[in-house]
Amino acid sequence: MQQNSQQLLSRLSFRQLQVFQAVYEQQGYRKAADLLGLTQPAVSSQIRKLEEALGQPLFEYVGRKVYCTRAGEHVAQRVQKMFDQVSYLQGDLHSLDGNLSGELSLGAVTTVQSVVPYLLKGFMDLHPAVNVKLRIVNRGQALTLLDNNTDDLLIMGMVPSDRALYSLPFLDNELIPIISSTHSFRRRKKVTPQQFLNANLLLRESGSGTRLALDQHCQQHRLTINAFMEMGSNEAIKYGVIAGIGVGVLPKLSVLSELKNGSIKTIPIKGFPLRRSWCLVYPSGKHPTTIAQAFIEHVQHYLKDINEHFSSLGEV
Repeated sequence: MQQNSQQLLSRLSFRQLQVFQAVYEQQGYRKAADLLGLTQPAVSSQIRKLEEALGQPLFEYVGRKVYCTRAGEHVAQRVQKMFDQVSYLQGDLHSLDGNLSGELSLGAVTTVQSVVPYLLKGFMDLHPAVNVKLRIVNRGQALTLLDNNTDDLLIMGMVPSDRALYSLPFLDNELIPIISSTHSFRRRKKVTPQQFLNANLLLRESGSGTRLALDQHCQQHRLTINAFMEMGSNEAIKYGVIAGIGVGVLPKLSVLSELKNGSIKTIPIKGFPLRRSWCLVYPSGKHPTTIAQAFIEHVQHYLKDINEHFSSLGEV
């Protein structure tokens, strides 16, 4: 067994595996060649050598489209883990000198995108050699990233309870009721929760964190959600409220500018604001990279400063 492994190692190269990963991720030889700065024949040659070493076809053409074979899918999983380990090694070696370098891969749900740059600024000032890759996703995509263990860390609210996850809450997420500056509710002394929910409620789509928080609140308090219109982003709801289409419930930090300039108002309603937390999340069985662990520790160290900063922004 060991002898067979040694023979395989002697026939493999990191360049072959790098080319394979590029073809797999780009789903094509030409795109992989462009990404790596190679010619398409050079890419084909590297894949052919890798297939010969493994004794298995890794890609196949159906029509003019490239598909990964079953063997190729297994190789893709192993190659990603190998490159992850190389990245960990690089980070560990640099940390011995007191320096961090390498990549920090973050996923963040759309509702937290205005917060993430503030978290990153101090960390990047301390560790300028770290390259941060940030992708903004909706909640459904965030759950897929967790399932696939795609990124080092995920930043989200409403952490799912049906998965084994590490979660570090770092900032309160207040969901507030909002109306336009000309809405009739402005002149009322009291608006009940159900009256608000009946007033042309603009809602996020099912599955979004904001929608989930509102659904849970209404179930707990026996309130009925009467959706007037579903919208695919908080920005769409915000502008729908400004235009006077209806009312909405959004994170306070996402409408600070509008609250300050008066184009959006919030009103006192029993049970609001809904208080949730934004969190750093990763699968509990995952071992964070040196860089990811440093980022977690950075956020933990500055929890008080982070909350004071955003509390001051929220004063309107």
